Amino acid sequence: MHGFVAPTDHGWYQFLRARPEISEVNFWKPSGRRFSAIRPGEPFFFKLKAPYNAIGGFGLFARFVALPVWHAWDVFGQANGTRDEHELLERLRRLVSGVRISLTLNHVIGCIAVTEPVFFSPDEWVPTPADWSRNIVSGRTSDLSAGEGQRLWEACLDRAAARHGADVGWVHEALHAQRAGRPILIAPRLGQASFRLAVLDAYAQQCAVTTEHSLPVLEAAHIRPWAAGGRHEISNGVPLRRDLHRLFDLGYVTIRPDLRFTVSRRLRDDFANGRVYYELDGRQIRVPAAANERPNLELLAWHEAEVFQDR
Repeated sequence: MHGFVAPTDHGWYQFLRARPEISEVNFWKPSGRRFSAIRPGEPFFFKLKAPYNAIGGFGLFARFVALPVWHAWDVFGQANGTRDEHELLERLRRLVSGVRISLTLNHVIGCIAVTEPVFFSPDEWVPTPADWSRNIVSGRTSDLSAGEGQRLWEACLDRAAARHGADVGWVHEALHAQRAGRPILIAPRLGQASFRLAVLDAYAQQCAVTTEHSLPVLEAAHIRPWAAGGRHEISNGVPLRRDLHRLFDLGYVTIRPDLRFTVSRRLRDDFANGRVYYELDGRQIRVPAAANERPNLELLAWHEAEVFQDR
């Protein structure tokens, strides 16, 4: 198994360490260049830059996607490590100072989603691997089965289990496997941000009903909401245009188990309108080719029975 050690801004670390309620973070890069150094479920280590030069925390790599700044903010919010999108853009500008490009909210950055992160307090910091070179700028992949990589992995697991283990279930699982000499790849649980990215990716960035491709108006709808026991899983999601998402959550529209979009008659009764939506009534939605990414039919039946207001 491998991990990735990434040079990390101290301000980003401080901001997120102060917000333990954030369960998934965006380790963003100024360039949208693809990140494929490790697999989903392998650890991602936050190596604080000089003068700190220590490992300030770690988490599980979930997925990579290149997004414009405005969309990165829309998806991750303060999990980007800043108060708002304008601060995110200002940090980006400082990092690329001297580069002749015009930075706007449409600038595309690389977004590395790291789920269930653990941020160590300064007295818990783990020493940087002895074989780390200060010439490393973008980060480095490390073999966690031997040498400095193994020491780093075990030290981070020990620190996390001692102080944070009750809140981060995967840590104990990984630590037990490591001590038994059987390192395992942990399947990362999707957070809200990764869920949204995964659902949109599965449907080729388009609304399942209208095939609208305009990214600013597309959202990933939960079929069964998180508050009602739903999970952040692709099969519990469907990409919808923003207005359809709102109507779906309120029960004015649904998607039946036969994958047909259905509009409630209550939309007309309650608002004396809805013509543009009734034109979509009965339309077969588009679904991904992969069976495991398609909507769960039992969840669709649940939405029709418990949320849809066609009475």
